[in-house]
Amino acid sequence: MGIAEYNDAERIITLHASIFIYGNAATSVLATALAEDIATHWNEPKATAFVNGTTCRMLFKIKGEHIPGLLPKDVYENDNASYNFFRVEEFVHGNISFVDGVDSNTGYFLLENLLNNSTTAAHEFGHSLGLDHPEMLDIRGEGAPGIMYPRGTIVDPPFQYDPAAAPGAVGGTLNPFHRKVLQTDIDGLRLDRLHFNEHGYAMVGDFSSVWHDAHQR
Repeated sequence: MGIAEYNDAERIITLHASIFIYGNAATSVLATALAEDIATHWNEPKATAFVNGTTCRMLFKIKGEHIPGLLPKDVYENDNASYNFFRVEEFVHGNISFVDGVDSNTGYFLLENLLNNSTTAAHEFGHSLGLDHPEMLDIRGEGAPGIMYPRGTIVDPPFQYDPAAAPGAVGGTLNPFHRKVLQTDIDGLRLDRLHFNEHGYAMVGDFSSVWHDAHQR
């Protein structure tokens, strides 16, 4: 979830978002790293967006902060559309990070998923902005996978965990390290449908406002 700022004079759309993390595995260092990771991936394509009849340059400004004293009411009562809240733990049921639905501002991150350039944070951020997994999950012949393809997607060998593995076999599916934000991902945000207020701001995504307790083994 975030706030889009429309600068008509410079023809720039800036997406502002803050990532607040809490939980036993959350740290200030991790919060900064997640924000930088998300910003790096979403700014990488130097994408454009068509808004108000104008093609605009697209920028993402992401902040990250660890809030060890975060309370449930801080999440429930938040009305700032740029705020996103994610619990970070070393254990999660299902062994996978998630957000609380497409168009949401809350979720739960598995620490292991966030390490080793996994692109998980950038992927889940896409969900928070309204993007879902693509329907076609066999994209052999299409090159680098977009950021919203999930683990298990069938891809060309260079993008597999093991390039020598048979497609769909162990090691023969998408290695998240290779996901990239593409112009098509920016197009999928449908920023052309936004209604900017008199100050040039519009909300992207929606409030899910779910507090997460730590999952127990």
